[in-house]
Amino acid sequence: MGTSRHDNEALEERLLEFAARCGRVVESLPDTRMGRHVAGQFVRCGTAAAPNYAEACAAESRNDFVHKLGIALKELRESRIWLKLAIKCELLPSARLLPLVAECNELMGIIGQSIITAKSNRGGASTRETRSE
Repeated sequence: MGTSRHDNEALEERLLEFAARCGRVVESLPDTRMGRHVAGQFVRCGTAAAPNYAEACAAESRNDFVHKLGIALKELRESRIWLKLAIKCELLPSARLLPLVAECNELMGIIGQSIITAKSNRGGASTRETRSE
């Protein structure tokens, strides 16, 4: 909504690549109690932003677009926490995970800005107002 098809496809591709990288990290996590726990959580959220973004691109309204982008942003935030926990627990070398954290931060910034832009373009209605419509 409001961005070019090329921009949408480029962001979708970045989100797909992020999901693939998350999948490779999941496959590399140790087969320990903590490793399995992080893997189970991370595989879900790390691969969820891309399909939620794709759904946002096919939104039925601006409110639907904002809502679905919000879900993608939540999944990225959760992904970042699992990555940070994997680093804290030394499940994989931080040198391997930090670039993925950086990409996650960039994607969060892009989607967060898209949400702000879309909200300002709909006339300034608050999130609470739009949910009750």
